Amino acid sequence: MLFKTATVVALAATASCATILSEKRNSGCPDDQEPTQVRLAYHGDRGMSVSWNTKSKLAKPSVEFGTTMELGGTVSSSESITYPTSSTYNNHVVITGLQPNTRYHYQPYCSQRIYSFTTAKSVGDGDDFKFAMVGDMGTMGPDGLSTTVGKGAANPLKPGEKNSIDSLHDQKTSFDFVWHVGDIAYADSWVKEETGGYVTPLNLNDKGAEYDKILNEFYDEIEPITRDVPYMVGPGNHEANCDNGANLTLCLPGQLNFTGYRAHWNMPSDVSGGVENFWYSWNHGMVHFITFNTETDFPNAPDEPGGEGAEFAGPFAPSGAQLAWLAKDLAAVDRKKTPWVIAAGHRPWYVSTTECKECQAAFEPLLLKYGVDLVLHGHKHFYERESAINNFTASEIEKNPSAPWYIVNGAAGHYDGLDTPTFPLVPTSRKLIVEYGWSLFTVHNCTHLTTEFIASGNGSVLDTATLYKARTCDVTKDHP
Repeated sequence: MLFKTATVVALAATASCATILSEKRNSGCPDDQEPTQVRLAYHGDRGMSVSWNTKSKLAKPSVEFGTTMELGGTVSSSESITYPTSSTYNNHVVITGLQPNTRYHYQPYCSQRIYSFTTAKSVGDGDDFKFAMVGDMGTMGPDGLSTTVGKGAANPLKPGEKNSIDSLHDQKTSFDFVWHVGDIAYADSWVKEETGGYVTPLNLNDKGAEYDKILNEFYDEIEPITRDVPYMVGPGNHEANCDNGANLTLCLPGQLNFTGYRAHWNMPSDVSGGVENFWYSWNHGMVHFITFNTETDFPNAPDEPGGEGAEFAGPFAPSGAQLAWLAKDLAAVDRKKTPWVIAAGHRPWYVSTTECKECQAAFEPLLLKYGVDLVLHGHKHFYERESAINNFTASEIEKNPSAPWYIVNGAAGHYDGLDTPTFPLVPTSRKLIVEYGWSLFTVHNCTHLTTEFIASGNGSVLDTATLYKARTCDVTKDHP
């Protein structure tokens, strides 16, 4: 059943295939096959993963697609998967053979709507672009972050204030994709919410119902974003089990070991040599993007048995596999075509509170060796912009640093609220903001990249900075 790399069968774009799907839609699909939580992920610059959920298993999940609203092409797979405690099935189909940086229309099986997406920019495309980054974003509303809090939580939204999902939706036409760097939905907050009197009635033996409810609410809430722009994800500690390791006896088998995270998403690990949704890479224009896993699969990983998190998850590959993959992936980057290398992992090691020293020991040497430009983290529920840093030695980002630039942004918002830094600003820190928000990055060209911290409540820019790298590159622009 779980978990894969999916075998996807591409069908010829014949009239008969399209007719079969149209007839089924027109005749009225059963309610349990209606697609929900439609979401996209890049699959190379000539492919797109389309995923959605249904209440029942589909024998042959299918997607029609084309450059016009008439569609005409059809792709299907055999991947319709679920797990214990899940009330839905996750359906995954990959469309391949597309043109880079091209707008396509698509329609999942039984959908009454036609959506659209734009494929990734090809390697060496020198046109500027923007992408959004969020960390630690949970369900909004009565089962998550709202204008009230339960016992032990803080920082409710102000009446009328927009949350981060609203803010991202408002600006989704301004960026090419969203990168969610771990801690997704916060379904594992259900225990806190019930014991804190926020969610009633109190029922700690509900067989996973409240956890599943919160997950589905989150995926429904972000669908207006994820069905239009790719939503790339990385693992965080709150995906590991049903209650963040506080009392694992409450967790049923389907809520352990990143099970829901593994089933729901379909990241491009199969085309980048990675593993499932844990570590993978992709190219987009002038940038090589890397997601690495700070939770498991490296020495003293915090979410593995014996780690500080005690989540008892993983490993998901043979010992040493993740770091070997990361070294190989970085060594293969063509810095003339993709001069920028941006990496993201959930737990930070340069931050004004408890740092992940094990993560630093595992990953920093490789990031330094291969000249990674920018490193993004979440986990801490505030925004902190650091310097470019080499083993605690800071460099100004405007002056062509040789070390990676670090940004921590886990401020998107969830039931628990925001964090107060426990240490004074670390020597490498340049800006710290405790407010709900997300990051918007602009890749201008091969030498300049800008970040902005966007306040979710009103869309204002609370911080901005630009990284400069002195280099030449072999990129092309489609327009002057």
